[in-house]
Amino acid sequence: MESVHALDLKGPQTHEKQFLTFRLDGQDYGISILKIQEIKGWDKITPIPNSPAYVKGVLNLRGVIVPVIDLRLRFGLKEAVRDIFTVIIVANVGGRLAGIVVDAVSDVINVAADQVCEAPEYEGQQNREFIKELAQVDGKLLVLLDLDRLVNPDSLDKTTAATSVAVNG
Repeated sequence: MESVHALDLKGPQTHEKQFLTFRLDGQDYGISILKIQEIKGWDKITPIPNSPAYVKGVLNLRGVIVPVIDLRLRFGLKEAVRDIFTVIIVANVGGRLAGIVVDAVSDVINVAADQVCEAPEYEGQQNREFIKELAQVDGKLLVLLDLDRLVNPDSLDKTTAATSVAVNG
C-alpha cells in the first residue's frame, strides 16, 4: 500500500494575492493590500512650497506628517474636482507613510497567478515604470501598480524636509 502525502490530497495550489482596487479617470488600478495602512476621506492638506506638482502637500495623521500625492497629476492627467468618492489611500512605502489621492476605492480582490500577465513593451511608455503587472479579473483589465516606484522616495524626503523647516522655522 502506497502512502499518500497530505499535500497531494489538496490538488493544485493556487497562489492568490490581494489587491485594493480603485478608479482613476475611468481606469481600474490595484495596489497590494499589504502596503495599505488605511483609507480616509478627502481632507484638508497643507501645501508645501517647492514640491513637485503631483505632491499636493502634507496631512497630519494622528501626529504623523504624511506627504500626499495626487495620482492623477503623477500620471499626467488633469486634476479632478474632489467629491464624496475622492479618498486618500495611506500606504507604507519604504517604511514611510504616503497618502495617494484617487477618484474612488472599489474593492479588495484576490488575483490568482494565472490571471496576471506582464505589461506589454512599447515606445514612449512614460508610466510603464509604475506598472508592475496587468490582471484580467471579472472581464476587466486591472493595472497593478508598483507603489515603491510610483511614490518617489526623493519627493518624500524633500517634502519631509520642507515640513520640518516650516514647522520648526
